Amino acid sequence: MTDGYADRVRRLTALRGCATVLSGARPPSVAEQLDTIRAAAPDELLPDFYGEGGAVEAVERRVAELLGTEAAVFFPSGTMAQQVAMRYGAELTGRSGVGLHPLSHPLLHERDAYAVLGGLRAVLTTPAPRNPTDEEVAALDEPIGTLLLELPLRDAGFVLPAWDELVAVVGAARDRGARVHLDGARLWESTVHLGRSLAEVAGLADSVYVSFYKSLGGHAGAALAGSADLVRYARAWRHRYGGTIFQQWPAALAALAGLDRELPRLAGYVGHAKTVAAALAGLPGARVHPAPPHTHQFRLWLPHPAGALNDANLALAEEERAWFVGGWQDTDVPGVAMAEVTVAGPALEFDAADVVELGGRFLRRVTAA
Repeated sequence: MTDGYADRVRRLTALRGCATVLSGARPPSVAEQLDTIRAAAPDELLPDFYGEGGAVEAVERRVAELLGTEAAVFFPSGTMAQQVAMRYGAELTGRSGVGLHPLSHPLLHERDAYAVLGGLRAVLTTPAPRNPTDEEVAALDEPIGTLLLELPLRDAGFVLPAWDELVAVVGAARDRGARVHLDGARLWESTVHLGRSLAEVAGLADSVYVSFYKSLGGHAGAALAGSADLVRYARAWRHRYGGTIFQQWPAALAALAGLDRELPRLAGYVGHAKTVAAALAGLPGARVHPAPPHTHQFRLWLPHPAGALNDANLALAEEERAWFVGGWQDTDVPGVAMAEVTVAGPALEFDAADVVELGGRFLRRVTAA
């Protein structure tokens, strides 16, 4: 066991033991996860076999209905699903260029798979920490087969465009003969800011990827949704990428449970995130972005080193059974650290005064260290 793994287990154990949690949720044990998927499984349900039947097909039907698409296909990971979507766009249009934001998931978190495995080329859409505008897409100096839009753009602070801006940028891509793919790992909670239903948002694009674990609490897995032609193509390439696994019913059942349990709650989390963010912004030296948050997640900066903040949060959890915010990282500004805040079910117990009170207890530990 590595020191990193041991530290992670310690943090998760501390979080599980907390009576109050401001950011995130208590991680379920394996036994608790088994209880969840057992409750989601009808007694007569049979396993899926290589992507056919069972809970896998039930998830695919559910996603297609929610997004208003002709079909959807289950993938073991979003990285794999997006490789297939971008490859499809290149083959259909004959263009290997993909419009990508420098902070997009394919560029930051997938080890250049789009280029190494797909032979595709990134065409950067904008240096700004937001999704591109229609003017920026219209001005791209290279042709693209696919424009990938990450909704929300996580590494810019979970930021979203306005609905009219999104419609305009999709129109600009169409004018250039490009397909539009939505990286919707967190699309579920984006509908509040956009003011439209999941089907209306997905209806703007040619393909959409959604995740089952980032906001829905599933084990793993993703879906790629779009036309029937896209899904037939995706099934073939899922097999080639090694994603047609013998049985995936545990992940599929957890996805169904998340769609039933967490999806209806996300709008409430998004609304409450505004209260939490405003309260956190009042702490000494604090800054939040965006203000107000576009989803139930946002960034928080404090004028202290990340190590001191993480130590204080762990001590607070272990000694007082209260979790403030974890996962602090140092920034380019010396002595200033940043963390991502996730407002989920446990945070609904906090009003603004509770947030300030817990923040004060946390900061007293930081300054006393």
